[in-house]
Amino acid sequence: MTDMHADFPTSDRVVKRVVVAGGGTAGWVTATALVRHLGPLIDITLVESDAIGTIGVGESTVPTFRGFHQLMKIREDRFMAEAQATVKLGIEFKNWGQVGDRYIHPFGTIGLQWSWMADFHHFWLHAKAQGFGGELGDYCLEWVAGEANRMSLSSSVAPSYAYHIDAARYARFLRSLAEPAGVKRVEGKIRNVELAPESGHIAALVLESGTRIEGDLFIDCTGFRSLLLGEALGVGFEDWGHWIRTDRAVAVQSTSDGPAQPYTSAIAHEAGWRWRIPLQHRDGNGFVFASDFMSDDEAHARLLAEIEGEPIVDPWLVRFKTGTRTRAWHKNCVGLGLAGGFIEPLESTSIHLMMAAVTRLIEDFPFHGFDDALLDHFNRKSRLEFENIRDFIILHYHVTQRDDSPFWDHCRTMEIPDSLKERLALWQDNGRAYQLGHELFRVDSWSSVLLGQGMHPRGYHHVAAMMPEPQLREELARMRKDIAGVVAEMPSHREFLRQYCRAELA
Repeated sequence: MTDMHADFPTSDRVVKRVVVAGGGTAGWVTATALVRHLGPLIDITLVESDAIGTIGVGESTVPTFRGFHQLMKIREDRFMAEAQATVKLGIEFKNWGQVGDRYIHPFGTIGLQWSWMADFHHFWLHAKAQGFGGELGDYCLEWVAGEANRMSLSSSVAPSYAYHIDAARYARFLRSLAEPAGVKRVEGKIRNVELAPESGHIAALVLESGTRIEGDLFIDCTGFRSLLLGEALGVGFEDWGHWIRTDRAVAVQSTSDGPAQPYTSAIAHEAGWRWRIPLQHRDGNGFVFASDFMSDDEAHARLLAEIEGEPIVDPWLVRFKTGTRTRAWHKNCVGLGLAGGFIEPLESTSIHLMMAAVTRLIEDFPFHGFDDALLDHFNRKSRLEFENIRDFIILHYHVTQRDDSPFWDHCRTMEIPDSLKERLALWQDNGRAYQLGHELFRVDSWSSVLLGQGMHPRGYHHVAAMMPEPQLREELARMRKDIAGVVAEMPSHREFLRQYCRAELA
């Protein structure tokens, strides 16, 4: 048998003992990814306490989740069965541009790329200017399939999708993979974080039992408290609450009142929005609001009055701040999940951010120590990702015509980051949207939200006018027909779940 360490001198491997502080989704995602990709090179210990609850509302994901699972070689059908997962083709938005409005932000590509100079929406805008073209969503497989409540992986064109998951079941599933692979779990509450006097690095976690857990690299997955990165190492938090005013959510689980739709619902109200996330066995619900504009009691009452099913647990309140730690990696500690930062849940980015961060950590693992260049590189990428997602979330609140409440008056008229101002100016004048290489949200994501919320550009790229009108009519009609034909052959979402992951649905 070949020794995989034969040409890797042990004297160079100065970072070997990895301690993950905290369980839940963040902790077990981190531990599972590390053991599957670096397992023979490092020792992994995860410290968590059954007595400490998790936030447990992160039940909606984005398509990068699938890519992460593929990297970890996780079987999709098994995962979906264990996590009671359903398919998510996009997000339905109601009442965001104006009360009564509705659109879907789909995960797939809209239309075809007819010219390298201009995206499909320019051709659609040109068609609309000539009085034809239908709805933008008619040209997106995911949008049409979502509206029809259908899903398939066996069609000629498979849709792009993510999942709705039961977060607690998902964490248990990952634990079932990680522990047999070598992750050591230690039960206990952290009483103290012990720092090395000379370097200021974390030397050990001291548990309430008196047990000391020593390590070389510590990963903070302790949630909003950020016990290691924030409290022990003093890394500050940059609050973006002046841009994103929502700071609380009341959440509750409820019975399902019908077949699970393959999309998340985000329904705006006068001080925020409400989510509905359909799982195989129940629904997840939440009422996100700004405490400056609505009381906890009112939010609690509104949630219970508006959910579609019957509550199966008592609602609970989650207080949060949108923002990020000023450094995601400081000394020998990396903050992942809520410990590193949080952007309110509108576009379901929390799990993506933790998966992206642990992927970067694997790429940048400090086998030879914690040099400044490595940490700066990691922190710069983390910061850019947070800022880009932040701008996309602000977009939903700012681009609105709603003037029916003080909350929406504030959002519509507030100052926004310069980076978002630039994007909106490019769109408003030229219909120009873009995605840089490091960004999560695609051109189609930006155009879907901007058009869905009523910001129609004054201009568009006139390369679209080079296609003769009869040809454009014919191409658009053919595209709509092809998509409708593919969707018509798909089984219902409910039947897909039964067949693919043996879902036992009522």
